[in-house]
This record gives sequence, structure tokens and C-alpha cells, in this order.
Amino acid sequence: MHLPAISNIAQTIQLAIAPVFLLAGIGAFLNVLTGRLARIVDRSRLLADLHGATTGDEHDRHVEELRLIDRRIALVNAAISFNVASAIAICLLVALLFVTQLAGLAYRVAVALSFILAMALLVTGLVLFLIEINLAIRGLRVREELLERDRAGKRR
Repeated sequence: MHLPAISNIAQTIQLAIAPVFLLAGIGAFLNVLTGRLARIVDRSRLLADLHGATTGDEHDRHVEELRLIDRRIALVNAAISFNVASAIAICLLVALLFVTQLAGLAYRVAVALSFILAMALLVTGLVLFLIEINLAIRGLRVREELLERDRAGKRR
């Protein structure tokens, strides 16, 4: 078996640097997503504890927020899954760069498809994250009765 020249391996390492930086960015983004998921789960536990202790309009607000939280959990979980899949595709891309170099295989199409797949998965994860953020913002609207003014014209 003929081993590639050092210069070819060095070139492959240079080609692998950009995907590795992308991998680091995805790792940081996964950290953000898992932090959001933890906060959402904490809020759901608090509301679950309050669920049985409330009645009337307050109880209905808790149920509505729990439904919203359930959807947010699903969105963040899906975003995490797509970003992990993207990271895996990038790892496979880096491995593919080296395997094809060592084996002397034509790799342009396979590498390009791996990169396109990784980007599609990443974009999907980012879009899901954006949807979750918009859902969270809609759920954080301040209730009108809390914004009412008292008799002196000051907000309560």
C-alpha cells in the first residue's frame, strides 16, 4: 500500500480545520440549547406543583402555560437532535477527508454531500430554535390586569 506524502496529509489537515471550528460552534450552541431546556423543565416542574393548588382563571393560566412549555420542550429537543446529527455529519466529513486521502479515493462528491447534509441539519436546528424562542416570547406576554393603573394613575 502506498502512503500519501506528508504534504498531502498536511493539506488534508488544513481542509479539516474549518469543519472542526464549525464543530466547536455547534458544541457551544448545544450548550445554549441544553441550558434553555433545563430552564424550561424547571419551570414545568414549578407549574406542575402549582397545578393542584390553584383554581379558576389562575389554574387555567397554568394549564395554558404547561401546554406551551410542552411544545417548547419538544422544539428544543428536536433542535438538539438536529444539531447533534449535524455534529456527527461533520465528524464523518473529517474522517472521510482522511480516509479518502489515505486510500487515494476520489472524494469530492462524498465530502460535498457530507457538508451539505451537515449544513441542512444545522439550519433545521437553528430554525427550530428560532421557533422555540418566538413561542417563548408569545408565552411571556404580561397579562393586561397586571398592567392596569390604580386610581392615582400609577401602574399597580
